[in-house]
Amino acid sequence: MTTPRDVVVIVGSLRKESFTRKLANALRALAPTSLALAIVEIGQLPHYNQDLDGETPPAEWAAFRARVAKADAVLFVTPEYNRSVPGVLKNAIDVGSRPYGKSAWSGKPCAIVSNSPGQLSAFGANHHLRQSLVFLNMPAMQQPEAYIGGVAALFDAQGQLVNDSTRDFLKKFLDAFAAWIDKIAAK
Repeated sequence: MTTPRDVVVIVGSLRKESFTRKLANALRALAPTSLALAIVEIGQLPHYNQDLDGETPPAEWAAFRARVAKADAVLFVTPEYNRSVPGVLKNAIDVGSRPYGKSAWSGKPCAIVSNSPGQLSAFGANHHLRQSLVFLNMPAMQQPEAYIGGVAALFDAQGQLVNDSTRDFLKKFLDAFAAWIDKIAAK
């Protein structure tokens, strides 16, 4: 058996019981054996400030950068705040992209799953994030896109995904992501 690809999962919501975290946990459970999904926490990261990014940056930044750098790929799971990504997610992106020329993100294949209790499915957050990924030199999987609307109705009281069509879609999405990672790695 081959070693599974190490996929860092960045959850764009800090709330312990957030729909985004429930969705990330569901994705971890549904992942094919070729992928090892691991949530990497971002709430502890101090706000990015270039003045702190000298010879000894904050330990949280150094650990986060090292973890992202060693990963084979990145899966972003995000809600939408004000038609964009949450500030905590943007901060994590900024921390990982610095210092200039040493981005931990560069070249990492990635995918995005956006979600919302509403019907727009965090379309704005998904596409704002894609704009940043272009600059970060992260090849983002284009298809299938994953916009999960009505997320509040998809989980039971224990946080388990109960919607069969969403489960089937997410399995296909993860299979496509595994193939995407392999394709980028082969280049």
